[in-house]
Amino acid sequence: MNLRARIDAAAMTPYQWMVVALCVLLNCLDGFDVMAMAFTASSLTEEFALSGSALGVLLSAGLVGMAVGSLALAPVADVIGRRPLILISVGLATLGMLLSAASPTVLLLGLARVITGLGVGGILASTNVIASEYASARWRGLAIGIYTAGYGIGATLGGVAARAMLADLGWRSVFIAGGVATAVALVLLIVLLPESVDFLLQRRPRRAAERIDRILVRLGQPAAAAEALAATPVATGRRRSGNPGVLLGSDLRRSTLLLWVAFLATMFGFYFVNSWTPQLLVTSGLSEADAVTAGMMLALGGTAGSVLYGLVASRLDSRLVLIGFTVLSALTMVVFITSTAFLTVALIIGVGVGALINGCIAGLYTITPDTYGVEIRSTGMGWAIGIGRIGAILSPMLAGRLLDASWTPVNLYVGAAVVVAISAVALLFLRTGAPSRTTAEVASA
Repeated sequence: MNLRARIDAAAMTPYQWMVVALCVLLNCLDGFDVMAMAFTASSLTEEFALSGSALGVLLSAGLVGMAVGSLALAPVADVIGRRPLILISVGLATLGMLLSAASPTVLLLGLARVITGLGVGGILASTNVIASEYASARWRGLAIGIYTAGYGIGATLGGVAARAMLADLGWRSVFIAGGVATAVALVLLIVLLPESVDFLLQRRPRRAAERIDRILVRLGQPAAAAEALAATPVATGRRRSGNPGVLLGSDLRRSTLLLWVAFLATMFGFYFVNSWTPQLLVTSGLSEADAVTAGMMLALGGTAGSVLYGLVASRLDSRLVLIGFTVLSALTMVVFITSTAFLTVALIIGVGVGALINGCIAGLYTITPDTYGVEIRSTGMGWAIGIGRIGAILSPMLAGRLLDASWTPVNLYVGAAVVVAISAVALLFLRTGAPSRTTAEVASA
């Protein structure tokens, strides 16, 4: 009666792909949100007379919210459920986007960005887990790759929308569009998004058996909730759901710390590339239109790279594929920034940078959930993302300060590439098949 094993071994059904598609839609919100700020940076700088440092702080405000959301909200998902927390988080993101559009000052805009970030942080930690849990073992890497590709899709659409609206409607229209799109997504989620089967078995909320049987029927599986619940021990004691301290227990400490280093270094490079590239290309002499185009090429490459990682990881060791993507990301970042004198070449290489760095995120999202047991899976994922957001926060702020200190775009890109390479070193020491707490182990703790 191991439902997890049955789902892992069975073929993917249309219902499972629908769940993955909903998670892809939510990840689009992150891409749209981050790139909306990047593409409106010039307009914001002009309207509010921002220095490089001030712009860096504003770009980081949403990332601060994301870090807090991942650290504080993700453990809640292991207690109240993946679905309720996702709905709450999407509501926060909607509110934040609309408040951003209405902000009359930089301070209020920064606060609105923090609210948006809180929602996005909760969304990312929970949707990655629920997509992983609904995917079969064979196709989990591809499902997470497609999920991660949502960032590139959202960023590309954000770029297209920003370019179309900035001249005629102003920067506020970009955030209005994002807020409306997020509100529509919330309605779809209320109607379509199911709860995690793993969570229903572990936490047993009201009507758990009925909900599990309904999901199993949609998965093409025989209804067997009563037998599965009877065969599944319940978590008790110190290791129960939502306890972040378990992540640094003796059996998980090494894997947790290495994952945190990998997330921090990778997200540092990821958000540097996605937040600062358009502005740095303008500094390098490109027109604003060409810089926006280059940013869109990065996002376009990211969409393909996430799926590419999933396809390769479905045939090879996920960790080794991730190490390869990380090393190549660092190398192509250096090649990209040194080729801006040749726009066509730079755009082509930019696609590669976007593909590889997004593939790194897909890889981290793939290997992390399997490191932790069901009862702390959202907590483990959320804290890894939250620690990674520290790198994401530092990246734009540090880049702004260094730019004010006369660092060139080449200097900044090379520095970011070195940080990304640190992730590869951490992943080399990460043991595959890291110990996970089973439900039975939790029950006996």
